[in-house]
Amino acid sequence: MTTDLHRFGDAGPAFASPSQRSLDYYLILSEPGRAPSSAKVDGILVEEFEFAEDSSTIALRGAGWTAGEWWDATSFSRRLRTEEELRRRLVTARRDRVEHVYRRFGTGELPAETTLRSYFGVGDSSVFSPPLRLGLAEAGDGFDETRVYRILFTNDLSRDGLAALLDGWRMTVAEDVSRPATRVVGSARLRVADDLFTWDLRRVGPGVAWAVDLTANLAVAGAGERVGPLLRVLTAAARDQGLIPVTIDRFS
Repeated sequence: MTTDLHRFGDAGPAFASPSQRSLDYYLILSEPGRAPSSAKVDGILVEEFEFAEDSSTIALRGAGWTAGEWWDATSFSRRLRTEEELRRRLVTARRDRVEHVYRRFGTGELPAETTLRSYFGVGDSSVFSPPLRLGLAEAGDGFDETRVYRILFTNDLSRDGLAALLDGWRMTVAEDVSRPATRVVGSARLRVADDLFTWDLRRVGPGVAWAVDLTANLAVAGAGERVGPLLRVLTAAARDQGLIPVTIDRFS
């Protein structure tokens, strides 16, 4: 995780084409709340967010696979972000694990990501209405532009998952991090070339949602090429610990 953070600047343009971005994978379990190692897998969910030029999300597309068929997952993806019972049947996974599961069903090799995208429907943009902009943030000392983003997640972090993020992001940890009433549990900073990024890991609601609040201080106004890759690295790390991304909003 730390390695990914320190090489994210090499991830390419912030607005890479879909073929250059990897998809998000989930396993659909037959029973809610079972440990992934012992639960029967019923299917697969594949998703991808679409981003605006400022790296905020504008749409979510996806496809599901059950009973040997691929289907448009637009409605399913929307439901899982609002229905806890449905989320308890999902496990975040990396592609190599999903490939193994798909192969075990006797259906051959998991299609390439270009092919998987062809199974997507039109997607859902209804939940990505622009947030209330707070205006342009005053640029920090020595910078030309400051942007503020929030990556919102649903689900809760386990104790081990929280520890993994705090350690992997080398965060300054709050003294009472284990208390549900503690909102900001850790803070981190990363300088890349002349840009400075800081972010907080925040409880939005105990047991309900988490957020990563990112402040991007840019040396050159409008030169936000590193913002998108960093947002995606942070999102992927949180997904690895069981959080499900809902949206990335830009507030200033």
